Amino acid sequence: MIRISVFAAATMALAAPPAMAQDAHLARNLAATCANCHGTNGAARGDMKVLAGVSADKLIAMMNDYRSGNQPATIMHQISKGYTEEQIRLIAGYFAAQQPRK
Repeated sequence: MIRISVFAAATMALAAPPAMAQDAHLARNLAATCANCHGTNGAARGDMKVLAGVSADKLIAMMNDYRSGNQPATIMHQISKGYTEEQIRLIAGYFAAQQPRK
């Protein structure tokens, strides 16, 4: 019985990445986790960094700086480590495609 459970768990884990890649809303859903601080669709107000309209390359570089500790942060260094490279790429692409608030 234990072997079946381990096999089932392993099979589900291997099946998850293709399912995630097929989710048309994955980038939007991942980016939605940023809304508490960076506003809806990255259109932040006040002192928070605006993400909407920033190039994907710049956003990826920023996340990598947080992950490595090169950019000091209160919480982003922890949050950035919770995403895979692919997820960061999806989030950055989503925000790059948004129109900044005028």
